[in-house]
Amino acid sequence: MNRPWFYMVGMMILLLVLIVVSLCMGIIPISASDFLHLTEEQERILYFIRLPRILVAISIGMALAIAGAVIQGVFGNPLADPGIMGVVSGASTGAVIAVALGLSSVSAYYMPSFAFIGALTALGITMLLSWYKGRMDPRILLLAGVAISMLLGSLTSGILTLMNEYRLKEFLFWMVGSLEYRRWDHVAIALPAIAVGTAIIIALSKHLNILVMGEVEARAVGMNTNRYRMIFLLLSAMMTAISVCVGGSIGFVGLVVPHMVRLLVGPDHRLVIPASALGGACFVLLCDTLGRTLFHPVDIRVGIMTALLGTPYFLFLLHRLKVKGGSL
Repeated sequence: MNRPWFYMVGMMILLLVLIVVSLCMGIIPISASDFLHLTEEQERILYFIRLPRILVAISIGMALAIAGAVIQGVFGNPLADPGIMGVVSGASTGAVIAVALGLSSVSAYYMPSFAFIGALTALGITMLLSWYKGRMDPRILLLAGVAISMLLGSLTSGILTLMNEYRLKEFLFWMVGSLEYRRWDHVAIALPAIAVGTAIIIALSKHLNILVMGEVEARAVGMNTNRYRMIFLLLSAMMTAISVCVGGSIGFVGLVVPHMVRLLVGPDHRLVIPASALGGACFVLLCDTLGRTLFHPVDIRVGIMTALLGTPYFLFLLHRLKVKGGSL
């Protein structure tokens, strides 16, 4: 077995171990022997609380890591992040509108729906602004994404100042990135869409390899660079939007995981994409499990844990960038 596949099998085994550990650990611990004769209370805990939370964590980790790998490939920048196109800011604005209108207390679907609409709206405006002379300019896309993010951030802040304390707390708990109280409704929103998006991106990964070579080289082999760049950006943005809708703003997954994966399996996106999916699932599930068990009974939000673990590695990337003179 060659090294890339060895690492991928290792990540699969690690993910299975993390799933078992996460199922067993919590306020009411469940040992491995208990699975042979579960009580009714333990069955309810596993089925209605821990299993949906685990599946949502895996889905979000996969989506953010794959989106990060795609964004970094399209822009040729290993420090690019899925939120670079204004998707996260758009989702936040949509979510805060749902909370301000009181719709989030009516149904669990309203906040994710508004967040998804906000994310797609921000993406549409960003891509429209970056369209120049019949093609999408990646440099303008980056600048437009920053501008839209700042605009929507100020709009979100303005709405927050008008909200009462209860609704403000509700939004802040969502914004910090949390998997607490995730139910099968959230699994139904995230898992199928992310699974389909993952399959499509894996199927198109060889085209991403060509796109990474550069505009001139890609056109030389007959690739329609505008079409494939738009397809990849739309897919990564939609997966990011779904993740933010369900779990809030969870940072560093799309930035750190793809880069770590490239160190293990190399630059070929046919390996990077599935490996990023496994790595992202492991990373988010690990952070969520640590967050809810390390300081029991306090539940540290998964967004805080990913930032605590991801920031040191990000600083390491910046150090390598400085030492190697701009090349990672």
